[in-house]
Amino acid sequence: MIQRAAVRGVGHYLPEKIVTNADLEKVVETSDEWIQTRSGIKQRHFAAEDETTSHMATRAAQAALAHAGLEADEIDAVIVATSTADFTFPSVATMVQSQLGMTQGFAYDVQAVCAGFVFALSTANAQIVSGQAKRVLVIGAETFSRLMDWSDRTTSVLFGDGAGALILEATSGQGNANDQGILSVDLNSDGRYKDILHVDGGVSTGETGYLRMQGKEVFRHAVEKLAVTAETAIERAGLKPEDIDWVVPHQANIRIINSTARKLGVPMEKVITTVQDHGNTSAASIPLALSVAVHEGKIKRNDIIVTEAIGGGLAWGAVIVRW
Repeated sequence: MIQRAAVRGVGHYLPEKIVTNADLEKVVETSDEWIQTRSGIKQRHFAAEDETTSHMATRAAQAALAHAGLEADEIDAVIVATSTADFTFPSVATMVQSQLGMTQGFAYDVQAVCAGFVFALSTANAQIVSGQAKRVLVIGAETFSRLMDWSDRTTSVLFGDGAGALILEATSGQGNANDQGILSVDLNSDGRYKDILHVDGGVSTGETGYLRMQGKEVFRHAVEKLAVTAETAIERAGLKPEDIDWVVPHQANIRIINSTARKLGVPMEKVITTVQDHGNTSAASIPLALSVAVHEGKIKRNDIIVTEAIGGGLAWGAVIVRW
């Protein structure tokens, strides 16, 4: 018998404010047709002025705890994937820990931009498998609307805010693909490409800065790298693409999602897409999509899921999990 990290519950939170493409036509030189053709996005949610990343992360965490039938004091660790923390420090995770009323365990953030949730899942899995924790609350939460340069018509229309959460719990397995939980992980990064997707601010500039993206270059790398990392993770799990029940990709762009599915040989009927409703929510996009798909009755127990994402760094990876 070996230790596995199985999914116990999921939850998500979206701000009340919905911003449609028509709304953005009043702010930037764009159109609903232009946005939908290039990204598939119809609308996105924006955080209210008094709404922070930690607030949204906490709401998603509470939903996941309720779904799992657990109390906060039954969680050993909180890991938050985010690039839009409330403060330079403390971490969002410790703020969530406080807001949940947790006085035990440990909490920290992971920063790998849009790939952050995949990296956070990998870290949580490792801590469960090594015996450091029994239950880990893994959250992706972002307020990317506050990083937008509204004079940049090609990038500002793509992003939204939100949070998703997943609880991993230690369970026993046989060490094969029939086990419940995370079956394999593949992580990658290449810092040579930092300039094609970055924020031009931080402690070195004294300003928050704005998100800058070379869209064509990011698209090219995403199409090249996402299918490869997914294929690698599938192989490591001892599976084949035809064994996959659902692909839950980072929700950045419908054209990237379509291209990756084709390369994997997975029909779009097996791909969860929420980009049309949420836009690109960075590290929040995969847990948001997972939670929506579970609550809609699509993802069911024993389904084999592929999650894959790429973000600034560049950083990219995939996780295979049996639900």
